Amino acid sequence: MEMRKERGLSQATVARDLGVSLGIVCYWETNKSDPTATNIAKVARYFNVSADYLLGLSE
Repeated sequence: MEMRKERGLSQATVARDLGVSLGIVCYWETNKSDPTATNIAKVARYFNVSADYLLGLSE
């Protein structure tokens, strides 16, 4: 959510760009669901960060 907001992106835009539903993005951001490994890779590429960064394993 932080990276999305920093870039001025809506949940709907991120969902569309990643090819997932708006509900999925909302669930990720509210910790109601964890993204699959495939979706972690998509998010990492989308925001140009590592999967480790997304998972809190690196800074």
